[in-house]
Amino acid sequence: MATTSNNDTLLNKAAGILPAIEGSGPVEAIKKALGGEPPAADPDMQKVLDALATLGGKPIETLSPQEARQQPTPTDAVKKLLKESGHQSPTQLYTKSTISIPGGPLGSVPAQVYTPHGEGPFPVILYFHGGGFVIADTKTYEGSIIALAQGVQAIVVSLDYHQAPEHQFPTQPNEAFAAYQWLLSHAEEINGDRKRIAVAGESAGGNLAAVVSLMARDKDVTQPLHQLLIYPVVNNNVFNSSYIDNANAKPLNAAMMNWFFKHYSEPIDAYSSYALPDKASSLKDLPPATVITAEIDPLYEEGKEFAERLESDGIPVTYRHYTGVTHEFFGMADVVAKAREAQVFAIGELRKAFAAK
Repeated sequence: MATTSNNDTLLNKAAGILPAIEGSGPVEAIKKALGGEPPAADPDMQKVLDALATLGGKPIETLSPQEARQQPTPTDAVKKLLKESGHQSPTQLYTKSTISIPGGPLGSVPAQVYTPHGEGPFPVILYFHGGGFVIADTKTYEGSIIALAQGVQAIVVSLDYHQAPEHQFPTQPNEAFAAYQWLLSHAEEINGDRKRIAVAGESAGGNLAAVVSLMARDKDVTQPLHQLLIYPVVNNNVFNSSYIDNANAKPLNAAMMNWFFKHYSEPIDAYSSYALPDKASSLKDLPPATVITAEIDPLYEEGKEFAERLESDGIPVTYRHYTGVTHEFFGMADVVAKAREAQVFAIGELRKAFAAK
């Protein structure tokens, strides 16, 4: 367990005075003063970071959302490495289709459906991609999605929810919950088993997976069987130890998180558990959870603390932390060894959850 330094204590006190989501001058000054070099990356992870640097991306926090959506991603860096190595794409063991899920606050929401080969009905994973609610889409996260579909032998439904700032909170959680409710009633239409549905997501998507679980509990709706939370955004405390350690990390840093928060919601929304699940007064009666965090990631500390809160509230939790890797590592199994380890771990937990039903 990480210990709390004097700096952390002072910064956590400051968090009650300086609103983190404002990206205020004092917050940035603190980050600059205390944020040095992030932890060292494993050699294979460093290759991805080096490849990303060659793609010439601009700092997201200096751009408009429209400009940010055009920037190269870690996925692009992985593709570059694979191309340079002459990597051959493996045989696809799934089929892909597009559906439109009704019932969202803006009407229908598009979703990509990845169905493994074989006979159903299959268990279903409702997956939410990352990108700070502002950037990225299902295609950016296909490395993770395909691994889950093939490894778990489950249908993965990846929701392309509407993005902020054009559509701010609570659009995204309401769309996510609408998609979950639709699956509870219509899973058989995609050859799925409505009695075996889990939620999963990375970063902002991990937030939505946790929020769907909270909303199902609060609204007395059938719970997901399991929640897979991969470096989830669950709090806005940019003064904790992992924010300090990774203030200048790549591909995600503290300034980017402030930028995402600013575009996602209004400051008052930061008190809502449906915006930030760690704000919930209780995490009791939620589904069992698997939580994954990465060392080189501002979100590490809040993910770990959320797992501890779940456990203290009586929720079965499996938690695993990976050193030497960064935010977004999970989908990089073709080039990063610990991504393969993390995928095997997550797949195993989901398979156990589905088998128990």
